[in-house]
Amino acid sequence: MKLTNIAKHVALSFLIASTACKTDKPDELPTTEEIQKESAKVNAFFQQQFQQSLDLHPMYQTYLGMKKDADKWDDMSDAFLDKELALTKKALQWITDSVNVKALDESTKLSYDLFKQGLENTIEDDKYRLYSYPVNQMHGAQAEIPAFLINMHQISNQKDAEDYICRLEGIKPMFTQLSENLKKRQEAGVMIPKFVFTKVLDDSKNLIKGQPFDNSDKKSTLLNDFESKVSKLDLSDTEKKELVDQAIKALKEDVLSGYTTLINTLEEQQKVATTDDGAWKFPNGEAFYNSALKRTTTTNLSADEIHKIGLAEVARIHGEMKEIMKKVGFKGTLQEFFQFMKTDKQFYFAATDKGRKEYMDKATDMINTMKGRLDELFITKPKADLQVKAVEAFREKSAGKAFYQQPAIDGSRPGTYYANMYDMASMPSYQMEALAYHEGIPGHHMQIAIAQELKEVPMFRKFGRYTAYVEGWGLYSEFIPKEMGFYADPYSDFGRLAMELWRACRLVVDTGIHAKKWNREQGIKYYTDNTPNAEADAVKMVERHIVMPSQATAYKIGMIKIIELREKAKKALGDKFDIRKFHDVVLTNGPLPLDILENLVDKYIAIQE
Repeated sequence: MKLTNIAKHVALSFLIASTACKTDKPDELPTTEEIQKESAKVNAFFQQQFQQSLDLHPMYQTYLGMKKDADKWDDMSDAFLDKELALTKKALQWITDSVNVKALDESTKLSYDLFKQGLENTIEDDKYRLYSYPVNQMHGAQAEIPAFLINMHQISNQKDAEDYICRLEGIKPMFTQLSENLKKRQEAGVMIPKFVFTKVLDDSKNLIKGQPFDNSDKKSTLLNDFESKVSKLDLSDTEKKELVDQAIKALKEDVLSGYTTLINTLEEQQKVATTDDGAWKFPNGEAFYNSALKRTTTTNLSADEIHKIGLAEVARIHGEMKEIMKKVGFKGTLQEFFQFMKTDKQFYFAATDKGRKEYMDKATDMINTMKGRLDELFITKPKADLQVKAVEAFREKSAGKAFYQQPAIDGSRPGTYYANMYDMASMPSYQMEALAYHEGIPGHHMQIAIAQELKEVPMFRKFGRYTAYVEGWGLYSEFIPKEMGFYADPYSDFGRLAMELWRACRLVVDTGIHAKKWNREQGIKYYTDNTPNAEADAVKMVERHIVMPSQATAYKIGMIKIIELREKAKKALGDKFDIRKFHDVVLTNGPLPLDILENLVDKYIAIQE
């Protein structure tokens, strides 16, 4: 989720009428009363806009732990997107014409700037409405819809179960709409790359295997989830059976029909798909990619500049890795060391139930150990807890190796660090620490959970997502434990560098594919030549680059900026520098563009001096 996509998640409707609010004498400073009144008015507008956004997005309601429209899915139609765009334009008109910016307090002025920028970006980006792959191997609807039901749709009473059944029934019209959207993209020259089809077709077909779709002994993924949740309800056996029977009917009629429609559409498109992978293949593809880089990094860096930064960072990290080679006494080239790290069995857990459990137990221990050290880094800490889970079997084949799921806003669901146990050869022990710190703590959990628990900022700022800020913090959080004495094992420290190297390579490969017309094989080769990661990692990463242009550049660009700002504060403040206060500046204003974050750090420095 990105804050810049305001039309989807924040400011979508124009609800309150404008009142005269600009001072007749603009040169006069507003009074305290005028500031309080104008700031209160604007914050009320933000809250109303956020609430109306929620009303338009039932899935986001559920994501935040709300149950208002838990029987509905989001509308994917062009008509709905047109409605959102019109509402966004009205909101921009109001906030531009009806607010006395000089009469806003400091926090509200920041909110105003972020909100207005988001509206403007949404309107500008509407010309690229079709420039995405709604079905893909990373975040495609074919897998995310069932994952949403399993992980987000809680069943604590009969009404929740009935809502779940309604959502099962809604999969048929939703996937019909989805198929129509895929056809519109094909007509517009935005075609899913050829390699994606096998993966998403496998996902789709897996969801309609097992009971009640066939006569096998195994229950289908969704039936198993529904029965498991209903079995825990305080209902009679007869009432439970009635609910399960209704779910079975919806699965056999609506879910099967919806997936069949999607599968048929994908199989037809697969016949004419090409191996052209970069965004350059789209109409106006170069302009689209430049815009995507701007939105992702919140900078004006060009594709060529980002490519060069990546090359320089790869060279620097290779140098630090060579120092670790000396420390462990390895004789040979860096590439030979990479091969050793890829193949030596001491670094890998067995691809068995026992091996997977050992990995999960160790990952949990790492998280718990870091929980005990948080006071060294943070003044503000989240109330929400963090749990460690393995990625569910039905989506582990196509999901990323690790990721974070934020807690419910009402505290009913903790944050979750997911580790993917599908391919144990892609989960070496020497990368465990960096992964846990990035996705869990002090990484995404500290940042996202703290943001959504903030009391004095509007809701849209709590739940926005500037990718460079979010992922820059995640990568920065891999580095912080090094300063605390973690990564004591040189091989684990090598793993930290390997993770950073991976993100540096992303700058090179993303821009290579989308701006320099690299093909899939060139991207894979760059990763395997320059990193110790398994080839499976390289393949999955390149395929991610292809379906999510620019996204992967955020990590390293964001990390570089956060470290740069920290060093700036250290140099300016000397002995007065307190890393906990610096982290408070970074984390207690919600997600931010990098230039706005720099402004806040500059103010922090001035106050401390």
